[in-house]
Amino acid sequence: MSERPHLFRPVTFRSVTARNRIAVSPMCQYSAEEGLGNDWHIQNLGAKAAGGAGIVFVEATHVSAVGRITPYCLGLWTDAHQAFLARLASLISRLGAVPAIQIAHAGRKASVTPPWEGNKPIPPEKGGWTPLAPSAIPFAEGHTVPETLTPSGIARIVEEFAATARRAREAGFKIVEIHAAHGYLLHSFLSPISNRRSDAYGGDLDGRARALMEVIDAVRAEWPAELPLFVRLSCTDWMPGGLTPEDTVRLAKKLAARGDVDLIDCSSGGISLDQKIPSLHPGYQVPFADLIRREAKIATGAVGLIRDPFHAEEILGNGRADIVLLARAILADPAWPLRAARALGVSPELPVQYQRALLGL
Repeated sequence: MSERPHLFRPVTFRSVTARNRIAVSPMCQYSAEEGLGNDWHIQNLGAKAAGGAGIVFVEATHVSAVGRITPYCLGLWTDAHQAFLARLASLISRLGAVPAIQIAHAGRKASVTPPWEGNKPIPPEKGGWTPLAPSAIPFAEGHTVPETLTPSGIARIVEEFAATARRAREAGFKIVEIHAAHGYLLHSFLSPISNRRSDAYGGDLDGRARALMEVIDAVRAEWPAELPLFVRLSCTDWMPGGLTPEDTVRLAKKLAARGDVDLIDCSSGGISLDQKIPSLHPGYQVPFADLIRREAKIATGAVGLIRDPFHAEEILGNGRADIVLLARAILADPAWPLRAARALGVSPELPVQYQRALLGL
């Protein structure tokens, strides 16, 4: 190729430059103890940084104990969690990638077993806890009815997001992403499926977006102006009466106008088991990243079964997104970026310890 492929061109957000446009998507490992990570997390994300990704996200890292999806989710709600995550951020950086972290609150989807145990609800009487939500509507039949958050309860969670962002900054992360997708707390405020409030945090899209906007304000107050802030959104609920792509364009325009959000990570779904996704195919969510990038004039990340390097290159080359976020593909093959480089005619950047393996890629 006469020009460097788009996938392997550096990308800059504020003061942070990544070596390429491949990001490791936040992927929960359900392997922490009381929110504290361990060697599993080190080897998992260390391998992906060594494998050549430009940005490596730590999995959804929760802002409180009751905000966890499962009892085994990663957290950063106390200073005791910080030293481990500082080690993880340092390792990712040392291996040439940008250390990034997604901060989250599970909302009404909290207190369940890990996926390999069926995502079954754990009621308080069996060691679980009562989830928190904008309205007292359980996620699904058999799930614990969540506690409806009061305005003071919302304010407390906003403060928890801010405190977690501060700890992430002190731990050395260079990108923070606010999780407002997949049916978790901030998405459950945004969606009319789960938000039936009649106060300032409900009603029209502006009201339903209030909690997210307050979280962004609070996080930005703790997150330096020179560092980028991403927001993950579910761009559609895939359900009648739920969020639509048009709603998300309106929301993205509001985020773009604020000037403090640098990229929308464009996912979808998760608000209900009743969602109907027409077709799960590689790139099925890319049109959302394309639409929001064009209509809202804000950078976007494309995600969703992206596995082929030439597909990833097409997405970026045609201006449909600014980065691609890989999940399953890079979970299965941490060296995916190195193999993609070879496929696209680029000399991969290998750690010196791996260079003898170059011919084997």
